[in-house]
Amino acid sequence: MQHQRARVSWRPGEVPVSDRFDDPYYSLENGVDETRHTFLSGNDLPARFCDGFQVAELGFGTGLNFLTTLMAWPGAGQLRYTGFEAFPMAADDMVRALAVFPALPYRDALVACWRAGRFPVEIGPAWLDLRFGDARTCLPGWEQTADAWYLDGFAPARNPELWEPGLMAEVARHTAPGGTLATYTAAGHVRRSLEAAGFTVSRQPGYGRKRHMTVGRLP
Repeated sequence: MQHQRARVSWRPGEVPVSDRFDDPYYSLENGVDETRHTFLSGNDLPARFCDGFQVAELGFGTGLNFLTTLMAWPGAGQLRYTGFEAFPMAADDMVRALAVFPALPYRDALVACWRAGRFPVEIGPAWLDLRFGDARTCLPGWEQTADAWYLDGFAPARNPELWEPGLMAEVARHTAPGGTLATYTAAGHVRRSLEAAGFTVSRQPGYGRKRHMTVGRLP
């Protein structure tokens, strides 16, 4: 993958932190539980899963959300998963970040494909497609629509490009009717941008020390 790599530092507990955005990749408390609360429950998953269900993610990061989603997959049919990532991690950093989650299925398979740069690729029951580069450029050319979005960029105050109104409009344009989104952020300008894009937006209790998070549904 010939892209600008993420620069990563480490906090106690082997939590990776982006040097570029000065923000951790996942919760300092429990990354898997955070994913389940924020992105799975926030999108009413796994109840909505069905063959061909399409998840799309802004900010693929360590791959933790993808692997946690696979762990929740009911077993039959195929999950389709597309991630947009501007600054992919080095493979060794991904290995280190995921080492603290030994129960995750297909962890080694993801790392092997990541090292080889082979995407799209079939991993277990999932068809994984990764788009590397600025989502503001990559997403408009994506020819599919998502049933559920994981908006998992770094905090809006640190990574404003991934929360711009124009990009939120593209998220809506690439959402299936009745599709949903979830994000850990409850920033007012993000909620307003999503509402302007056509989503019905509400706040829900956040994970851990986060008071609120945001969910949305497209009519």
